[in-house]
Amino acid sequence: EVQLVESGGGLVQPGGSLRLSCAVSGYPAKSCVVDWHRQAPGKKRELVSSINKSGSTRYAESVKDRFAISRDDNDNTVYLRMNSLITDDTAKYSCQACGYWGQGTQVTV
Repeated sequence: EVQLVESGGGLVQPGGSLRLSCAVSGYPAKSCVVDWHRQAPGKKRELVSSINKSGSTRYAESVKDRFAISRDDNDNTVYLRMNSLITDDTAKYSCQACGYWGQGTQVTV
């Protein structure tokens, strides 16, 4: 069974940084495209960033140059480093891999 567990969210001041983790178990994270999504109250879910099997990355325009996605194949974990956070980044962040979703972690700026 594939399980994804997010962590690292919290309350941060504007301009601050956080690093989110998506720990994958039951399947090699490098075998799937792994996405980070976010959803704020009253808004549609937004694809924030993704990393594919070869390590190529993509970002939403709203987070480009501020966020960085990476993958540690030894830990089977995908990270989302978020810098220069703004109030519009407030949302619940969830990761998705191989069709499975984690429970999400709240980020409040």
